[in-house]
Amino acid sequence: MKTFPNAASAATAFPVRMLGGLCLALALAAPAAAFAEEYRLGVMDKLRIRVAEWQTAEGAIRDWSAVSGDYSIGADGALSLPFIGTLPADGRTTAELAEEIGRKMQVLFGLKDLPSASVEIAEYRPVYLAGEVQTPGAYPYAPGLTVLKAVSLGGGLKRADPGQRFTRDFLRSEGEAAVQLAERNRLLIRRARIAAEMGAAKDIVMPKELGDSDEARAILESEKALMASREKRLRLQLTALADLKSLLTNEIDALGKKSETQTRQLELVQGDLTKVDSLAEKGLAISSRRLALEQRAADLQAALLDIDTASLKAKQDINKASQDETNLQNDWDAQLAQEMQNTEQELDTLTLKLGTSRDLMSEAMLQSADAVTLKGGASAANIGYSILRTVKGKAEQIRATETTPILPGDVVKVDISLATQ
Repeated sequence: MKTFPNAASAATAFPVRMLGGLCLALALAAPAAAFAEEYRLGVMDKLRIRVAEWQTAEGAIRDWSAVSGDYSIGADGALSLPFIGTLPADGRTTAELAEEIGRKMQVLFGLKDLPSASVEIAEYRPVYLAGEVQTPGAYPYAPGLTVLKAVSLGGGLKRADPGQRFTRDFLRSEGEAAVQLAERNRLLIRRARIAAEMGAAKDIVMPKELGDSDEARAILESEKALMASREKRLRLQLTALADLKSLLTNEIDALGKKSETQTRQLELVQGDLTKVDSLAEKGLAISSRRLALEQRAADLQAALLDIDTASLKAKQDINKASQDETNLQNDWDAQLAQEMQNTEQELDTLTLKLGTSRDLMSEAMLQSADAVTLKGGASAANIGYSILRTVKGKAEQIRATETTPILPGDVVKVDISLATQ
């Protein structure tokens, strides 16, 4: 302990020494204050403890080197210090622990002034990696550690041993699954289009299984264009038959009017012929006149027969057009039903194939995590992270992402599973 030769020099040095002591105490306590609100001590944490006392009567700083030093929190969560003995440390902050150390020393040694104790983290307790990690185990913690950084400490995701064929099997199955999935998406939208055509709907409803992806929208627009083209072709055919029936109906009407005219002319000719026959009997008419009228009557009767024949043929054509119209609609309905049946069968087949491909991918993935790190692999697999953390003596499991911060003592678990598509 330092002393001063006289009161004047002591008075002069007192503010300087007191300021230095306060600066030293604040410097030692700064790291603890930085983590006081966000970090709780735990088993295996290593602490660096410094204790200093400002002695007001002597105007000097006393360094308690016998207590100062590096200590570890034991398995029971306690800290053992010289003179002071055992202090509970698990779950406490460095500031709380420093305050108790100062009070304990003041009481133990009967000190007039409260010693200033600082507690800072010399080494954090480790974090642990488990699951699909290349090298699971315990690793030292550093501030700012995230899940991704912790996994990188363990060598990243688990990789296959050299010479294994799991990666190739995964890529082959993944390629087949991608093709099958794309084909399934097209079939789903095709089925929606056929259903819309069968129900005479104006638009196609996007299947719920496809969501609203760009690929699905592109396929939907293609099917809409196809539906519009098919509907236009059907309508043109039906319109053509309707127009033909209308023309034939008009032709029958015209033939009917023509038949009426010819019938009136025939009646006039037959009347003239009756008069001529009467005059001929009296010797007042020549035979050539009678012969001309008979020829005219015969021509009119032949024309009436032609008109009746043409009218009958037009009626037959109308019946045939009506039958063609009915057949066209029936064929259209039958075609839609057959297309729907074929689409359902193709969907069932593709579902089985897709399930097989996904099973093969899962089997390859269980053997090697390389598949998910290759180009395109991340779209076919889910990498899940979780943190096992002990809070107030109870273990909690927390879902995490690559950017989730890690605390000392956490167990980071990595799982790899096939994504649901």
